[in-house]
Formats: sequence, structure tokens, C-alpha cells
Amino acid sequence: MINFFKKPNEKIYNLKQLDADALLYKVFPRFFMELMKKYFRLEVVGVENIPKTGPVIIAPNHSGFLGFDALILAYILQQETKRIPRVMTHHLWFLTEKTALPAQKMGFIEATFSNGISLLQKNNMIVLFPEGEQGNFKPTSKKYQLQEFKRGFIRMSLKTGAAIVPTLIIGAEETHINLQQLKFSKFLRGLVLPLPLNVIPLPAKWKIVFEKPVRLPFGPEKIDDRELCVDLANEIQESMQKKLNREIKKRGSVYL
Repeated sequence: MINFFKKPNEKIYNLKQLDADALLYKVFPRFFMELMKKYFRLEVVGVENIPKTGPVIIAPNHSGFLGFDALILAYILQQETKRIPRVMTHHLWFLTEKTALPAQKMGFIEATFSNGISLLQKNNMIVLFPEGEQGNFKPTSKKYQLQEFKRGFIRMSLKTGAAIVPTLIIGAEETHINLQQLKFSKFLRGLVLPLPLNVIPLPAKWKIVFEKPVRLPFGPEKIDDRELCVDLANEIQESMQKKLNREIKKRGSVYL
């Protein structure tokens, strides 16, 4: 990736010689992400807990309806681990060619079970939000209250032996305020959208915490054991909720 911020004795790239794709999908995203790190005064803890090799599922809480959590998390993962994270993303991104193309260029992959398995079997790192859209589209009145975890990430781990890294993202809830969750199931089954108060991000302080990896003591033979998958997902959700509560309790001022 092109380094927008020059370091001592580092070559300065001539932006005029770059094509539109390089500017749009390499230079600008890096500039924007570095700007956001400073704007949110981002603190990152526990990078050493992320496995350096093999299949990995990064499983964060989801918040902030514009998806800043996914973008910033993916950027931090690439910076800190030198691995390219594949972000499992809502299918709405892939409904049209106009939205699918930029999504793919940014490393987004449609969040399907088969896509996740395919990536993990090739020893990739994926980012999968177990709450789905119920997490980032929930109203701000329910901030840091984890919504029900879907079981896909458990089944992916059972199938591939991937380590699960529970990840806490604190700050996105206050960056974008969501007044209400709107459900449009009458028009498209399961469609949920936010009712935002702001689009310009508020300067909340962010913290990302990577917890110790979870390695499930079961194999692919348990992939269809629904009760076990529910229990494992609930156990991870409860553990993350307790840790989120502790982080929020010891947190100082949100914006100062």
C-alpha cells in the first residue's frame, strides 16, 4: 500500500503519476484512516493476542451505523499484523455493480457461510461481526448492549479450526448517534436500517481491545449440533459483554 505520510529518507510519490484507482483505493483510504486515528485518539490493546499464522476469525462488537468500526479495525489489523483482513460485509453492498466494485476493492467480502469457509481454509484472517446489522443499526439508547450473536462464526471455526479473537471496539457508539432502528421486513425480509442523528463523526475517544484467542475443543463433526453452537456463541457473547462493561466503567470522558 502506498504510504501517504512521508518518513525520513522515504521516497515521496508523485500523485500526478498515479491512476484514479490508486488514488481512490490506496492513497485516500490511508490518508483518511491516519486522520481518523488521530481524530479519535485511538488506543489499541492486545495486538499480541492475534495469531500470526493460520485461519483467524476476528469477532468484534458492532456499532456506529456508518461502518467506521469495520474500516478502522481492518486498517489497524493490517498495520499491526501485516496480514490482510477480509471483512465480511452486509449483502446490501453487493446488490448492484456500482456498490459491489468499490466494496471488493476495499477488501469487503459478502458475509456468507461459504465465503467465510473458503477464506479460512486458505489460512486467511477474516473480520466477522457476530451481531450482524442488529449491532451497528441498534439505537444509541442500547449502546454497548450486545445483540444476539449469530452462530455462523462458531460453525466456521468448527469447520476450519480457526481461532476466534473476541474484540472490543469502544467509541463508535458515540461517534454516530442512531435515534431508532427501522425495520422494513414488509418489503425485504430481515431488512433493518438506522435513523441517524449525525453523519459527520463526533470526536469520541476510541479504544480497540483484542482479547486472547478462543480455540474451540470440538471439530467439524459438531457443525450441525445447533444446541452446542448456540451455547458456544452465548458463552463468547456473555464473556465479551462482561469485559465491555468493565471497560466502559473505567472509561474517562468520552469526548475530552
